[in-house]
Amino acid sequence: MSKITLIGIDTAKQVFHLVGVDDTGRYAWRKKVKRAQFLAVMARLEVCDVVFEACGASHHWARNIRALGHRVELLAPQHVKAFRRGQKNDYRDAEAIISAALSPGMHFVGVKRVEQQAEQALHRTRSRLLSQRNAAANSLRGLLGEYGQVFRRGIKPLCGGARCFADTDLARELGLVDLIFDVLEEIRGLEQRMAHYELQIEQRVRCDEVSSRLRDELGGVGKLSASALRVKVAEVRDFDNGRHFAAYLGLAPAHRGTGGKVKICKLKRGHDRYVRQLLIHGARSSIRHLGDKQDQQSRWLRELVERRGPNIAAVALAHKNARQAWAIMAKKA
Repeated sequence: MSKITLIGIDTAKQVFHLVGVDDTGRYAWRKKVKRAQFLAVMARLEVCDVVFEACGASHHWARNIRALGHRVELLAPQHVKAFRRGQKNDYRDAEAIISAALSPGMHFVGVKRVEQQAEQALHRTRSRLLSQRNAAANSLRGLLGEYGQVFRRGIKPLCGGARCFADTDLARELGLVDLIFDVLEEIRGLEQRMAHYELQIEQRVRCDEVSSRLRDELGGVGKLSASALRVKVAEVRDFDNGRHFAAYLGLAPAHRGTGGKVKICKLKRGHDRYVRQLLIHGARSSIRHLGDKQDQQSRWLRELVERRGPNIAAVALAHKNARQAWAIMAKKA
């Protein structure tokens, strides 16, 4: 067998399909291996380039394959689909990964460190708990709305109003008291668990110089935003500048162009909604507490609010914070 220079891997839960390309550019090797045998097979191969999709456990496999001496790159799945030819099967998917990797100008996904993924797990668990809390609150709000109980927006007005309704004769006659307090207890338990994870995130931010700078130097960036920005990408220098980083987070408007005419559109859906949401909500908080501050950024933000409105100003400030965050992280890297 000729020397294998590039291997494309289609991963799965239990069975991996490997396709190798030799130094002449031909598909010279195919192999199907089980999960338990995968690293042993990779260890027997000569050092080469290895490419596979960035999906579940991909960073884990990339770190282990790099430890064997191979050069590893990850590809975003949406970039691979366009290169698949013919009927879909596992070997064709591996061939598509190779074709995408060899395409000029292809962008690769950085391999994250274990510590980054551990901190990101805290954010994802907190986000899940937040969704569950909001679902429980909306369910309670809808149930009580059937009895003419309408509350202001927010968790506190809902919980206070629900407790007041539970003390009424109507609630006791209908047997809703236990239901109301059960949902309220569920909401309280979820908020306690969220606070526990937020405390862990805050402790990591305090111990990290970059996260502390992001939180202290950027208006509208708190502990959650600072931590999420730092663990979002494996290597911030993969982006040429802050504008590219902001666009990667989904904070730059989409555009459509043909015939030399370019039309600027709304923000493009997709990207990382969690980080974008944190930055925009932080920007809204900065606008809300703007007051009569006279520093340069406050004057710029106040003028933008008056000229374009608070919503566009919030996105503009989030975009600016993302670009400045890139500069802080790139300087430290």
